Amino acid sequence: MQPGLAIPLALAVLAGVLGSHLAVPGAIEALAIGLLVALAGRRVRLAMGLGVAALVAAELLMVRGGELPPGLTRQDLRLEGRLVSVVRDERLARLTLAVTACRPLAATLPDCRGLGRIRLSFFDAPAMVPGERWRLTARLRPPSGFANPGAFDYRGWLWREGIQASGYVRREPPPRRLASAPFSLRPLALAHLDEQALAPRHRRWLAALTLGASERLETRDWDLLNATGTTHLMVISGLHVGLVAAFALWLARGLARLVTPGAWRLAVWPWWLAGAAAVGYAGLAGLEPPALRAMIMALVGLWVASGRHAPGPWQAWWLALALVLLADPLSAWRPGLWLSFAAVALLILVWQGRARPQGMSGWFRALVRSQLLLAPLMAAAVLLAFDRLAPAAPLVNLVAVPLVSSLLVPLGLLGWMTAWLPPLSALCWTLFGLLADALASLLGLAATWLPLWLPSASQVLPLGLALGLAALLWALPGLAARLRLVGTLLLLGVPLSLSTSSPVPAEGLLRVRVHDVGQGQLVELRTAGYRALYDTGPRFGSGFMPLGSLWPPGQRFDDVLISHADQDHAGGLPALREQHRVTRFLAPPGAALDVPAEPCTAGRAWRRDGVAFRILWPPAGRGELSSNDRSCVLLASVGGHHLLITGDVGRDAERRFLAELPPGVDLLVAGHHGSTTSSGLSLVRRLAPRHVVFSVARDNPFGHPAGPVVRRFRDVGSCLWSTALDGAVTLWLGEKPHPGLHTERPSTWRQGGVGGGCLALESPH
Repeated sequence: MQPGLAIPLALAVLAGVLGSHLAVPGAIEALAIGLLVALAGRRVRLAMGLGVAALVAAELLMVRGGELPPGLTRQDLRLEGRLVSVVRDERLARLTLAVTACRPLAATLPDCRGLGRIRLSFFDAPAMVPGERWRLTARLRPPSGFANPGAFDYRGWLWREGIQASGYVRREPPPRRLASAPFSLRPLALAHLDEQALAPRHRRWLAALTLGASERLETRDWDLLNATGTTHLMVISGLHVGLVAAFALWLARGLARLVTPGAWRLAVWPWWLAGAAAVGYAGLAGLEPPALRAMIMALVGLWVASGRHAPGPWQAWWLALALVLLADPLSAWRPGLWLSFAAVALLILVWQGRARPQGMSGWFRALVRSQLLLAPLMAAAVLLAFDRLAPAAPLVNLVAVPLVSSLLVPLGLLGWMTAWLPPLSALCWTLFGLLADALASLLGLAATWLPLWLPSASQVLPLGLALGLAALLWALPGLAARLRLVGTLLLLGVPLSLSTSSPVPAEGLLRVRVHDVGQGQLVELRTAGYRALYDTGPRFGSGFMPLGSLWPPGQRFDDVLISHADQDHAGGLPALREQHRVTRFLAPPGAALDVPAEPCTAGRAWRRDGVAFRILWPPAGRGELSSNDRSCVLLASVGGHHLLITGDVGRDAERRFLAELPPGVDLLVAGHHGSTTSSGLSLVRRLAPRHVVFSVARDNPFGHPAGPVVRRFRDVGSCLWSTALDGAVTLWLGEKPHPGLHTERPSTWRQGGVGGGCLALESPH
């Protein structure tokens, strides 16, 4: 391959990635016409580029087009496929299945033959091993996730992993193993590791560092790595694959020097052996995306280092990028890809044209210089991708990178190579464990002295760009040190001068945010100096609580109102207690909660920053009411604007406090998620709310919001919003000018058709 083709190839691949993301009607036809014109004009390179772009775009569009059809949501499907991964967490197993056959049990339903990769939950699963083929019955739904400001984008993660549906395994008919896993060294190696007399941390880190089994790391491991900016050390990266290739090359060239002393420098086979070692090691690590990327980069790096008809460093950079994206187009959405290639690009810029370091002191200075120059770029990449910054990372990596690359990984690999000599293998792994404990202690001290920083949303983009430009400023040759220093201070000064606290409303304004938490309810109320929650969202069977993903730990809430003790309203209490501080809890009398709470009864009122809060229901001493009808009903008023949240009270209870309601409200959080038991006709006509929000899960089995309820609100002209479709809904109330209502998901689906705009919502059933 001619080196001059590397950049056009990479640009063609990137064009295919971008084209699939921005696909418009007629794009395929236009591409086909362009390909025919290029062939007719004998423009071979242009035709090849268009063909590559079409191939990449088609692969990505097939992944998107293969997502589960909405008509098969929560239907029983018979699946056959190969287990890609099995991760166990107590009773719950999380499976990734490569589907080979799929059909609905009901003959009248559409087929699902386009499914390729799905994610399943399986409680009390039998023994399951990656590589096995199984027949399962499952209920699935299309890829989806919560949409909340600054929270983890689970839907985006599913797309990056190529997951086309998620769901859970049914017990009837029982699952059946169709074929055992084919022979693989990796499961044997992990089983051998489990039999060794090693401390749990040593076993986890050894599996992650040498076999790429990062799924064995525990939450506390990831928390420590995240806090110190060292997560890149615990996945199979170019560092690990490069070490294996370099070691194989060193051994092979040493052998060649013995066999052919006069011509050992001209021997080609050591380079091929090093490449084979890189491929074999990446295959042992499972050829997951990080290992695949590392393997391709290592192979291109070996070609450049060999000097045999090799491209230059920048041509090789573009070639590696093109090959990685060709092998795995979905990696374009993975931050790790761009972090790796940005680091390599900076190193090329720093070292191109410089003399090779000489001696131990020269290599040591080169390592320190490289790490210091990489630190701001890596910090910028992590900040833009994950909204966090580890201040300890630059100093920690100066020690951690050489410790891992020069001692931990070689000792771990040497232990595997000497597994046939147990005493020697045990010695290697014992030394590995001592160094791992020392590294963990160092990371713990660094995280304590310089804890992880979670900047405000307004700081993330400007600070990330400033760090990236500062790294470039120090990497460019020929600039005076004084100019670099002044430029860095100017670049970092603006984003750091921004307020580190999250935006809060001005005096006399109330910000209402109905969070997207699935089939549950969580409403955040915020004024200039007051912060409250109405309900805490659900707790799922897996133990996951959406509240735990909404804010970084350490938040303070003045009041938390629990409408009633049902799991969809009070399920997030454990996460709230563990991660945040609450001044006061309010709950209906008799509510069975695990926190001390003051009674939430009619007549209770308070005022904060010009906003009046009043409890309208339940009345004191009405223990005969059902749990739903004892729900706290909250009215918040500011400058003639009103918010009403009714919990799960029924229509009879609504009529009892109807006289205390204002004749109109700006925002109503619909009672009982839009169930027919609430939002009676008298309440709807009395309030005629400007906006109504249904806090519901997508494709929920209850049919929320119910059709009659939707029609009642439409009849009075209310704008209808759903967290299932719109994500989190934010509204500002007050006399002063305000941005109005904002939804976390784009509302393009509301445009056009009957009842467009804010009235486009229909009941799903």
